[in-house]
Amino acid sequence: MTWEVEAVGFVEAQREEAKDDFWGGEESCIVLAEHLGEEALWGIDTFSHVEVLFFFHGVKPEKIVSGARHPRNNTSWPKIGIFAQRGKNRPNRLGSTICRVLRVEGKRLYVAELDAIHGTPVLDLKPVMAEFLPRSEVRQPDWSHEIMRSYWSTKD
Repeated sequence: MTWEVEAVGFVEAQREEAKDDFWGGEESCIVLAEHLGEEALWGIDTFSHVEVLFFFHGVKPEKIVSGARHPRNNTSWPKIGIFAQRGKNRPNRLGSTICRVLRVEGKRLYVAELDAIHGTPVLDLKPVMAEFLPRSEVRQPDWSHEIMRSYWSTKD
């Protein structure tokens, strides 16, 4: 089955290409699509965080992984299924990041630490509510902490 999804906005950011690390300190702007008015953002600035769902538009279809691989192709990490990692080369090329809301100016939502490049189509925005966060302890393997060590660091 297939569905069509229309972007609700597009990312304006300094980064033109995706890199694996150093997303810390990034400030981006999500500009609402033409078919949406600024009222779609009313009240989002009363939340501290927003979940941004986006499309990895820079990933070529032939690069998509649907099985297992080593994260970042690093053989010192275990070979695991694509759904056990957050890589961009996934079947539907969907990304999701929780960002800090900085401000709203009309049809422009400014956020901190969105790991999406300039021009990225935004598919949805959802306010982060404590009641939707995990209600039990978060568990993850050691390699995943290692892979994230520099992800949210500032530029090298």
